[in-house]
Amino acid sequence: MTEISSIAPVDHLAYMRYALSLAKRAPRKPTNFCVGAILVDEVANAILSTGYTMELPGNTHAEQCCLAKMETSGLPETGVAAQKLVLYTTMEPCNKRASGNVPCTETILKTGGIKVVYVGVKEPEKFVGGNVGRAKLEEAGLEYVHVSGLEAEILEVATAGHEKP
Repeated sequence: MTEISSIAPVDHLAYMRYALSLAKRAPRKPTNFCVGAILVDEVANAILSTGYTMELPGNTHAEQCCLAKMETSGLPETGVAAQKLVLYTTMEPCNKRASGNVPCTETILKTGGIKVVYVGVKEPEKFVGGNVGRAKLEEAGLEYVHVSGLEAEILEVATAGHEKP
């Protein structure tokens, strides 16, 4: 668990900026979006895990990497029940994967303990059409919150490596 004293508790824009800095590490390819994600214990104001697109082997998404790394390192001794886990992701979690991998919404729901997903932008319809990730998360009882203010920069980073029209 990493304490982030430079980010004030519930400073959603600062956390989203941090997730965006992770997205910039993702390989730029015409076949994926460059996305960053961080899992935060909101009560302790501590980052539990981070991830970005293709950080781990395979065609991995940021949320998938973040949560897989979390599973490997395990939760702190206090356990999930004592925490309010929130996920920050620069782009709406996917609900469909063209690669056959498990969609990020399913991974988020299987993780358990995550109460809120903070999102920078809605997923563009480029690869799998309309994304219903938000609806699936909300139907399962998770809160979905758009963090405004970085949309243009997030989309610029997300589409780096794509052909521009």
